Amino acid sequence: MLYNYVKSINLMVPKFIEKSVISKEEVIFYTYPEHVASFLAFLKNHTNGQFEMLVDIAAVDYPEREKRFEVVYMLLSIKYNTRIIVKLSVDEVTPVPTVEKIFPNAGWYERETWDMFGIFFQENQDLRRILTDYGFEGY
Repeated sequence: MLYNYVKSINLMVPKFIEKSVISKEEVIFYTYPEHVASFLAFLKNHTNGQFEMLVDIAAVDYPEREKRFEVVYMLLSIKYNTRIIVKLSVDEVTPVPTVEKIFPNAGWYERETWDMFGIFFQENQDLRRILTDYGFEGY
C-alpha cells in the first residue's frame, strides 16, 4: 500500500521529487530547496495525503558532503494517521524558503534550525537567535 502511495505522488509531482524511499514502513521524500514550499503545500492539501500538521523541522550536519546540511520536515496526517518525512540538502550559503505561510508553526522550528546550524530560511518573519546568546559566535 505504501509503495502505491509513493508511486502516485512521484507521478503527480515529479519535478518536486529528487527521490523517494520507503524504509521500515516510513515514507521519505527528497526534494529541492526551490520546491520545498510547493511540495509541502501539495502534501498538506492533496485529498489522499492531508498532512495538515507540521510536527517538526530539524537538520543533520554531514561535514564531508558538498551539501553538508540535510533539512528534515516531519508531517502528520491526522485523518489517515500517517507520518511522512521530507528532506532536502543544502550547503552553508544556500537559503531555504520559509514554509511559514503553509504551516504557521514552522517559524519557530526554522528559528531553532537557523540558530543551531546557520541554515538561512528566506523570508522567515522572525529569524533571530532562540537558543544561544546574541554574543555567541558560530552555530
